Amino acid sequence: MRIPESELIINGDGSAFHLHIRPEQLADKVILVGDPGRVAMVKSYFSAVTAEGASREFVWATGCYNGQSVTVLSTGIGTDNIDIVMTELDALANVDFETREVRPEHRTLDILRIGTCGAIQPEVPLGAFIFSHISVGCDGLLNWYEGRDRIALQDFEEAFKKHVHWDRHLPDPYFVRASDKLIRIFEDCTVKGMTISAPGFYGPQGRVVRQGLAMPDMLRDFESFEFDGYKITNFEMEGSALAGLAAKLGHNAGTVCCAIAHRYHHAANTDYKPRVAELVELALQKLTA
Repeated sequence: MRIPESELIINGDGSAFHLHIRPEQLADKVILVGDPGRVAMVKSYFSAVTAEGASREFVWATGCYNGQSVTVLSTGIGTDNIDIVMTELDALANVDFETREVRPEHRTLDILRIGTCGAIQPEVPLGAFIFSHISVGCDGLLNWYEGRDRIALQDFEEAFKKHVHWDRHLPDPYFVRASDKLIRIFEDCTVKGMTISAPGFYGPQGRVVRQGLAMPDMLRDFESFEFDGYKITNFEMEGSALAGLAAKLGHNAGTVCCAIAHRYHHAANTDYKPRVAELVELALQKLTA
């Protein structure tokens, strides 16, 4: 079936509409970062850069690390941007841009998001590397797609909504597991995480500045939630959409974050860039081992 021009917009140079990447420029191993400025940090580890570009918050480069091709791409902030990024990455991998038809053989990408986060469990130290074995979407994005129940951990969802007294005006949360492949790669060097992906930085993460919260006890309730051996370890803002859409589209994906703030201990590290650089180097080594 031919995908109409209105549904998948392809630029005149043959690149994906938002990302401005052409199919031949995309590597099988992809690192996602939120901050466009962090692309330069990642590509500084490449032995060579073979292609690069930028459009809005989507800055990217493809290069060589440890003898393998790697693409690094910035997403900006939020799960709405991940919807754009994942849809276009999958199209670059699995749609013929000439015929606009899905390719007969599926190409699987390994996609790792590297970010920063706020820890909420007292035993998780500031500066820890947390790999999200399970991502908790409080954004509602996955609920717009058919078949979300086939990949969601519905027993987690029901227990969570009951425990935290989920407000009826909020979208249903969804719990999605990272790919087993990436969990195995990072399980020996990271904290096992169950991560809230919040649709905002302030209220949706329990911060109060000049407005109260719909669920005033949410931080306490999130911290005390435990199910099947998992506790909620941290907050970030993109991992749930990545895990959910990757699972639906047949890609290996996961999120690893450096804890630069600690909500339980009311602490933060504003000089976190050297620690994030350590995480980037570790991630590149693990992803290309």
